[in-house]
This record gives sequence, C-alpha cells and structure tokens, in this order.
Amino acid sequence: MHVRRAASSDLEDLVDLCLQARAESGAGRQLCAADRGTLHRQLAALASVPDGVVLVATCDGEPAGMVLCRLLRPGMLSDAVVLSLDAVYVAPLHRRRGLGHAMLQAAVEVADAAGAQDVYAAPLPGSRGMQRFLARLGFAPAAAHRVVSTGALQRRLALDVPTVARRPAARGLEDLIERRRRARARVGADEDLARQTGASMSMQVTRAVHRRRPSPSSTTTS
Repeated sequence: MHVRRAASSDLEDLVDLCLQARAESGAGRQLCAADRGTLHRQLAALASVPDGVVLVATCDGEPAGMVLCRLLRPGMLSDAVVLSLDAVYVAPLHRRRGLGHAMLQAAVEVADAAGAQDVYAAPLPGSRGMQRFLARLGFAPAAAHRVVSTGALQRRLALDVPTVARRPAARGLEDLIERRRRARARVGADEDLARQTGASMSMQVTRAVHRRRPSPSSTTTS
C-alpha cells in the first residue's frame, strides 16, 4: 500500500473512484457530479489551489482509495487553521486492509505541517461504515448540516411570501378603535335587550290586571 499526493496522471483514476463512491451512496449529486468531464475539472482545480489536498492510495500499483481535503486558513469566523476532509473513500476490493488508516495518517501529516489545530470530517448521512470508522479514530460530533436543492428553495421562497408588518403604533390605534366599537355594540345590544325585556314585562302585567279586574256586568249580592 502507498499513499501520496495525486499527480495530473492520477486524475482519471480519481474520477473512477469518485463515480464508484457516487454509485454506492444514496446521496447522489450531494457527493459529486455524474459527468466525467466535470469531475476531471473539479479534481484538477482542487489539486492546483495552494490549500487543496488530493491524496491517492494505491495497492499493488492499482488505485484503491482517495482523500479530498482542504486547509482552511484563519478568517472572519475562526482564528485557527483546520483541515477539512471532504471525502474519504476506499474501493470495496481493498477494504479491511488498513488503507483508510494509512490515508488518514497521510492527511494528518498534512494538517500537522500546516499547523492545523483540528481535523474536520463531514461523512454523508447513511454512511454508517465511515461514521463508525471516524468515531473509532476519535472524531466527535461538531455540528449538523441541512441541505436543500436550489430549485426547491426558490420555489418555497416564492410560495412563502412574508406579509408586510404594520407599524406598532398604527396597529395599536386600530386595535383601540376596534375594541371601542365592540364595546359600544355590546352596550347598544344590552340596551335593546333591556327595552325589549321591559316592554314584554309591562305587557304581561297589563294582561294580568285585565284578567283579575271584575266584569262590569257582574253584581254583588248579600
């Protein structure tokens, strides 16, 4: 087994490894492009930038694995150098031979030489083997990510249009006017009910008096 920096002559082999990894993963386009030409250009660009690191592993002279990573220099959100592992892949025929350890050993040497204090890895969801492998090597959870396609996000943003918020003062004045209107309506309804109730009671009393009043044609005998 041998792990080294990739050369331009390794790019086609790296493209093959990327496509194998894509076929194994259910993540599809989240892992890499499906077009060989696009992959070739992307790998060449990563290998050519100063902080891009592309490692290739061979076993008996055959390409067997790869590591794609980047050195992240201090910036606005961090004052330390870190090594970010974007992809760690070993071809199925060469697994369980220590090749993953050998590749990460080469990666950590790159990190140490650059003064990187931490090594980050972002294994794809569902890659349980890689998750267990990294956990055994001491990688701990550091953050979580969510992903959405650009088209889906554009559609959701178009549908979920936020309403324009009104000014608090205007909203407060409208609420006060509405409460007063409701209060006046309740008072008016209570007054109408009272008048209706009083009229009904007066009518009932009048009827009762008429029923109790003696008839003019009746006489009293002793």
